[in-house]
Parts: sequence; structure tokens; C-alpha cells
Amino acid sequence: MENTDRIYVDAETCIRCGRCVKVCPAQIFEQEKVGAPVVLCKPENCIGCGHCVAACPTGSVHHAGFPADRVHPADYAALPTPGQVELLLAVRRSNRALSQRPVPQEMLDRIVAAADRAPTASNARQLGYTLVTDSATLPRISEFTLGVFGKIVSRLSNPLVRPWLSRLLPDVYRYIPAFRKMSREYAGGRDRILRGATAVLFIHAPKQSRFGAEDANLAYQNASLMAESLGVSQVYMGFVMIAVRQDKSGALNKLLGLDGRRICAVMALGMPQFRYPNYIDREAAPLTRI
Repeated sequence: MENTDRIYVDAETCIRCGRCVKVCPAQIFEQEKVGAPVVLCKPENCIGCGHCVAACPTGSVHHAGFPADRVHPADYAALPTPGQVELLLAVRRSNRALSQRPVPQEMLDRIVAAADRAPTASNARQLGYTLVTDSATLPRISEFTLGVFGKIVSRLSNPLVRPWLSRLLPDVYRYIPAFRKMSREYAGGRDRILRGATAVLFIHAPKQSRFGAEDANLAYQNASLMAESLGVSQVYMGFVMIAVRQDKSGALNKLLGLDGRRICAVMALGMPQFRYPNYIDREAAPLTRI
């Protein structure tokens, strides 16, 4: 923080519990011993995470970034039970059977807000969100993706390189028929990329961000769980992400006005034709205990 007056501890109400000292990642709170006064050390190093304000039981930590109207008591009794959380995780899965009904705006707003609550490295909060609902722009996302894959398929099909590349990259060649089928179906009016989604959420970070991808993954999980709780179908756009990484022209960034940004995650959203009536137990992944 540039202005050190932005944060202070009210000595009259502080009970010297030391919680702020224990949770501050920037270590700007100090306490000589248990029960001693809490003092500030280099408050300009504050990263604005708000841990101190959230941890203080008496409201003695004052932070200009978190005025009273942004601080709320935590009602842990109102939280979902572990069983309810496990059920939400169990039923969450991609549902590509989408209806033509648009996702209500208030649901989209809650999904984006949930993503924005995710933690970020060093509380840098460099992520941005672009929500596409425009009916003219949505097909251009699919067309961009199919265009990139078309170029890849063309290069891989070159008779001069196919004999040796097919041995080096057998998994890639296995997808060529699928790519060609997707292109044919799109030309026939069936979009296998967005699957009829009425909204697409792009999560992006500055190109120079060291932890943009990691931060975006955390945000995506928040958004995905909120979407599931709202009854909104969400599908990870893996093909779009591959196309973004392969395309050197930045065409999709230009379309979305994201010059200087790196797209880190893409989620398609839509109202489902139905919800899964069952959930299944997957085979557990190997776990090593050390």
C-alpha cells in the first residue's frame, strides 16, 4: 500500500489474540510475545488480501480497502454440510444437451462473482472476465476454433510430413477424422464446439502474469460449482483453448478486445434440456501416502 495510513490496529479494542499476526502473508503485523500489543511493521508491504480484517474477532483491524460495509460476519452454521458438498461434486459433470433458453443474467452475474472470489497468487488479482452472450459473436468463436484446426489438419495431412509425424504423434492423428467431422457438421448447421451454449465465459490475465493459468484454474472451479448449484450447464472449452494456444495471430483476442491479455480458461454455459438423474462412482485415482 502506498499510504501507510490505510491500515491500523485500534489499541483500545484489540484483545491481543495475535490472529492477524498468524494469518498475514506479508508479515506486517508483529507481536513480541503472547498478550503483547500488536504493532505494524512495514505496512506498505500489505498485499490487500484482507486476511487480517477477516480474522479479527473484535473489528480492531481497520483497512481502507475493506470498510465496514464490505466486512460481514461468517455464519458457519449456514454452510453446506460435508455431505452436501460431496453431493455437489458428485453430480457436477459436463452436460452438452443444451436448450435454446438463455441463461438468466442474474445467474451469469453470480457465476462470474463466484469466479472472482477465488484466491490469486500474492493476491495480485490480475484476472479479467469476458462474458460473451451476443448471438453474432458466439458463432465466430466456433469458426475461429474450426479454422485453426483446419490449418493444423492440412499441415498434418501433407504427404511429405505425414509418414514420420504419424509415428511421432499417433494420438494427434487419431483426432483428424473427428476434426473433419466437426467441420462438416458445422457447415450443416450443427455446432460441435459450443454445442448451442448461449454464453461463453473467458478468463484471462496479462500476458506477463506468472501465475495467470493457475489463478484462472481456481476461478474456473468456483464458477463451475456455482453454475452447478444454479442448475446451469457448464462445459470446459478444451478445443477453444487448444486453438488459442496454436494460433499465433491472436485473432480471438482481437475479436474479444483482449490485446495484451492471455486467455487462460474458457467455459461454455447454457440451460440444460434435463439434469442428470444419477451420479456415478468413478474408480478412485491412485493415492500414495508418505
